[in-house]
Amino acid sequence: MEAVVFVFSLLDCCALIFLAVYFIITLSDLECDYINARSCCSKLNKWVLPELVGHTIVTVLMLISLHWFIFLLNLPVATWNIYRGSKCTCR
Repeated sequence: MEAVVFVFSLLDCCALIFLAVYFIITLSDLECDYINARSCCSKLNKWVLPELVGHTIVTVLMLISLHWFIFLLNLPVATWNIYRGSKCTCR
């Protein structure tokens, strides 16, 4: 069971890193005036909720599987994502 949790966590972290790079590239395009602000927001807002869900699932899995140290490492980032998700106007 532990191996499945860590493999899923690894795949989820890879997806979250990909999303972070995508956010940086899109914001860089906005800075260089390749896209306008509305287009940038529409591209990024649709990925806020999947990022929130992905990180929350990993955090909860670490709590359920009793990996306290990894859970405590993920908790501040998950809390920030939940806060950011509650402020999102993409509903």
